Amino acid sequence: MRVTLRVIAGPQIGRVFTFDQHETFMIGRSEDSQFCLPHDRFFSRHHCLLEIAPPQCFLRDLGSTNGTFVNGLKADTAHLKNGDRIQGGETVLEVEVSTADINQDYSQNSQKLSTTTPSIITILCLNCGLPSKAEVSRPDAKLTFLCDDCREQLKKNPQPIPNYQMIRMLGQGGMGSVMLARSVSDGSAVAIKTLLPEVAVSEQSLKRFMREIKVAASLKHPHIVSYIEHGTHNGIVYLVTEYVGGMDASKLSKTRGGKLSYQEVVKIIEQILAALDFAHSLGFVHRDIKEQNILVDGEFPNYNSKLTDFGLAKSFKQTGMSGVTMVGDVAGTIAYMPPEQVRDFKEVRPPSDIYGVGMTAYSLLTGAHALDISPRAGISETVKAIFEKPIVPINRRVPEIPLRVATVIETALAKDVKLRWRTAGEMREALLRAMA
Repeated sequence: MRVTLRVIAGPQIGRVFTFDQHETFMIGRSEDSQFCLPHDRFFSRHHCLLEIAPPQCFLRDLGSTNGTFVNGLKADTAHLKNGDRIQGGETVLEVEVSTADINQDYSQNSQKLSTTTPSIITILCLNCGLPSKAEVSRPDAKLTFLCDDCREQLKKNPQPIPNYQMIRMLGQGGMGSVMLARSVSDGSAVAIKTLLPEVAVSEQSLKRFMREIKVAASLKHPHIVSYIEHGTHNGIVYLVTEYVGGMDASKLSKTRGGKLSYQEVVKIIEQILAALDFAHSLGFVHRDIKEQNILVDGEFPNYNSKLTDFGLAKSFKQTGMSGVTMVGDVAGTIAYMPPEQVRDFKEVRPPSDIYGVGMTAYSLLTGAHALDISPRAGISETVKAIFEKPIVPINRRVPEIPLRVATVIETALAKDVKLRWRTAGEMREALLRAMA
């Protein structure tokens, strides 16, 4: 599948943007927009944001002054389809959705593009057999599909996985659930994460996702949760990892009234930075650093912190396991992303992880978000704040935190990538010096 945006009117008529995978695309007068319109005075600096997961395309206006129009009607949000026209000021873009047959070997970039629109086929839910409709590139495509009701049911009551005895639920997330289990072969405790595709998934996409997971599973570090195995069972993807006792950093802070002492935060964060420094040196980026993805075992000062779900969110989205995420209220998740990741999460690099560490440390230190936004802020307000609002200084929220420690965290939160710490290792050394 491919989504194409063609500029058919305005100062930049004739420009074409194509999307073959899950991406975000910002339009506005600001230079950090992918489609920058400095001479179209009716556009706001950050006017609107598109999330594209071919064949889906979702538009969200970012509180622009003059509004975003779809087919002549003002729209705050809109699901776009083939032939729709987006307008703001003098500029008009036309949406084209077409089929693209991508080669089985993803190391090759060759593609065969057909200008025909996607085919609509009937698919059955793997769990209950309920029929549904899906867009595919070929009428004979084979898809894996779970209906919404079954996804929610399987989140709460995961199916047993062969060779493991399920013990109890550890948690639920957007992609699925996590269970404590026991290996039948050796009796060891493990964590099993079941991943439930949000949309109909082709066999090809599923294979690609499994390859991505296999690569991420090669990371071996004392502060990264180890993968044991992964596979599929009854159409559901599962990952088996080592079981880490204790709790995630978010739950740990809640047991302390919502925030931790700066000594505890530094202990946790320096271990996570050590893990990231190792992973980044091998070319891996996590992309989803937050308190819930940091597991903390033991008692302070002997905490043992481990980073989990390495690269999982990225693989889940880019291999087609996820639909459009900006439809629901996920402002809390977006709020941890740096500007460059919101603008184009396909090109995320190590500095984005450093920003995520800064956001996580800030939250653990203060019990609040670094940006001055309401806890009930929607996605539009959150995105504008990411690009335009400065962070609230840590010492304004918690004056007793040493200025040297606060400065290290705040440096990680610079909106300009060049002003952040160059590497996770450099930030870790600065943090340890600040505590010395």
